[in-house]
Parts: sequence; C-alpha cells; structure tokens
Amino acid sequence: MALAQGSGELIWWPYLIAKYGLTFLCLLIPACLLQFPVNYAIGSYTLLTGETIFQGFIRLNRGVAFVLWVLMGLSFLWFGSFASAGGTALAALTHFPAGWSERAQTLFWAYSSIAIFFTALVCSRIIYTVIERFMEVVAVVTLIGLTVACSHPAVVSVLPQFLQGLCVPPPPTRPWDPVDATKLLTAITFAGLGGFWTLFYSYWLREKGIGMAKTVGHVEGLAGRHEVAFEAGCVPSTASPSVIRPWRRFLMVDSAIGIVGNIVTTLMTCLLAYAVLHPQGLLPEKYEIAVVQSRFFELSWGAAGRALFLVVAAAFLSDTWMATADAVSRIHTDCILSFFPRARRWSVRRWYLICLVAGTIVTAVTMLLSEPGPLILLSALIGFLGTVSYAALLFALNHRWLPKRLDPSLCPQRGAAVGLGVAGVAYAALAVAYIWVRVRIH
Repeated sequence: MALAQGSGELIWWPYLIAKYGLTFLCLLIPACLLQFPVNYAIGSYTLLTGETIFQGFIRLNRGVAFVLWVLMGLSFLWFGSFASAGGTALAALTHFPAGWSERAQTLFWAYSSIAIFFTALVCSRIIYTVIERFMEVVAVVTLIGLTVACSHPAVVSVLPQFLQGLCVPPPPTRPWDPVDATKLLTAITFAGLGGFWTLFYSYWLREKGIGMAKTVGHVEGLAGRHEVAFEAGCVPSTASPSVIRPWRRFLMVDSAIGIVGNIVTTLMTCLLAYAVLHPQGLLPEKYEIAVVQSRFFELSWGAAGRALFLVVAAAFLSDTWMATADAVSRIHTDCILSFFPRARRWSVRRWYLICLVAGTIVTAVTMLLSEPGPLILLSALIGFLGTVSYAALLFALNHRWLPKRLDPSLCPQRGAAVGLGVAGVAYAALAVAYIWVRVRIH
C-alpha cells in the first residue's frame, strides 16, 4: 500500500483528473481489482512451497525466466526517478541550496534522500523490519492527511459529481491528447503496485515467514549477526487442508488491505485533484511533479498545510526508492544464485549488498538523464510488458505445474484461475490498445 502511493496515487491519476475531469475515473477501481488475482497467484505459490516466485518461474522454464529477469532489470534502471520526484517536493519547500536552479535543487534532495535510505538499509539488523515499519508510518500518515484534506467544504461540495463519475463517465473537459496514452497506461498499470513491482509480494511474504516460508532465514544488514546461505525453498507442502486454510485467509486479507487501501487513497487524491487542480488547470508534471498537489493541503491549512504536504509527498515518493531498491536487490540476488551455482560460495547477504550498491549507483546516474516523469513512464511501459508475460507463467505455475506435484485440493482453485485469466487478458488487451494508439500517433 505504501509503495503504491509513490506514483499512480500521487502523479498520474491526479494528472488525468486535473486535465480531463472525471472521464477516466470509472477505470480506477477495475484497474486496482485486476491486481487481486495476480497478487493471490504470486502469494499462493510462495505460501505453498516456501520458494520465491522467480524460483518458480525457473522451475517452469529457465530460458523464459532468464529473459524475464533481464526485462525486470531493465525496467528498474530508472527507479531513482521516484527519489527525484520526491526531491521536487523538498526543493519547493526549502529552495535550498540557495541560488541553484530548480533542477539542481531537486537532484540535491534526491541524492540526499537516497543516501539516507541507503544507509538505513545497509546498517540495519533485519532489513525487512526497517522497511515495513517505515512504510507503515508513511501509509498511515498519508491516509490521515488525505482524509483531513478531503473534509474541506470546497472538496465535499463536488463529492456528488465525483461519485457519479465513478459509474457514468462524462465527456472530457478538453480534447484528448494522444501523447497522454502513455500516462493513461501508466495510471492503470500503477493503480496499486503493477508491473514487476507486483512480484515483490512474493519476497515480502517470504521475509514474513508465512506458510512454508517459515523456515527461511532473514536477509540482514551489517548490524546483523547471521550469514544466510542460499535456499531454493522447500519441497511442495504436504500439509493438510486444515493447515493451509488459515494461510489462504491470511493471503486474502493481506492482499485486500493493500488493494482496498490503494483504492481509497487514490480516490481521495483524485477527488482533491477534481476539486482543487481541475478548476485551475494545474497539472503535476516536469520538476513540479509533486508540487502542484500541495494545493490540496494549502486549501485546508494555508502555508503550513502546503509545507506539510510537501514533506509527506517527499516521504512517500522517496520511500518508493527504498522499498524498490531493497526488493530489486533481493530479486537479483535470488536470480544470480539460482542461475549461477558457483555464486553460492558467497552468502545471500553479501550478494544482496553488492546488488544494493550497484543499483544505487545505476539509479544515481539515470536520474541525470531526464525529468522524473518520463523516467517513471519508461519504467511503467517495460513493466507492463512484464505483466503480460508473467501472468501466463503464473497460470502455468499454479494451475498446471503445482497440481502435478501437490494434492490439487491444496492448490489455487478454479475461481483463482478464472480471475488470473481475466487479468491476463485485460493486460494483454491494454498493451495491444496502447501499441495501436502509438502507431497512429507516428
């Protein structure tokens, strides 16, 4: 929930609402709900086997899994853009360093936040615990702040129109700009996690020790005392249905918290965008990508509210960098040790720290290449291709491969298969539609 607050909720859905009114609002809830069967499929495999989802892909087909890993690596070359997006908020708040250009101030704060979060990861004892606690605070503060902002009379007054727009899309308030096809795609992809971000869920569940993952050790930072050896996971579970039933309930509730939470927070940012930004024609873009939404809180609390929003925006954009840096490092470590057995001479922690340092350096460089918006869009497009690809792999893994090695009654059932199929077809159709639009533009 907290990770998803970094892009779709803050940037692209408010952009679309501010520019076109409520025309696309009816797509928001379906876009979020599409991710539920995907989350469930990813989580089910990890709970039943103790393996990460990439280890499952490797079991299916090493070559396809390797290509997917490369594609994932490419999509996350630019995730430093979230730190630079957070830097736009801090630059607007402090105007520091004085005399520097807006871009230079943004990059200064972006690099500063990366340095802080990188240090927190490296020096922690159990890395996941640090991330989870920080993200919980960010999610709660964001939810409370948006609720207060939405209680303003000027916002409440447009609520009836907004609720109607959820069901009946009105015509756009300005002509459609084909260039925004990429932003619309990103808004749908990032409604929640989306793209390769969704695969992180497997690694979080493994760190929590849920289901068959309870025997797997934690990845520790430099303050930790244990060097964890690579573990490919457990053999498929032989547990009885009575044991697995609570795991499924946990998975349903845990996924629902993230998805419903994302729906609620995104609806609130869209409501604020419709009430505050749309009448003024303000759009979150370029190096003001997180700045114009400060009008949300400024409406309720004046200058103090604007300052508070900028601090919160910086936190939940920059924390996206921290959580992504951690999860990407976990996936790279997992794949390196899975594809290259000789690499297992080194511990999981050593490889994790190597991947974390390398990822930090790469994102620090790619931040210099463009404004945060285009970089986030590029990451989303590559992630969209990945979603279409791994949706098919998830179906094969959970509904073809796993039932042959485990009591079929313990595996995800027909309803899960139908939901995953619908999500996969929907993402494939959106990809085709996007390509068609781009071809027409050119």
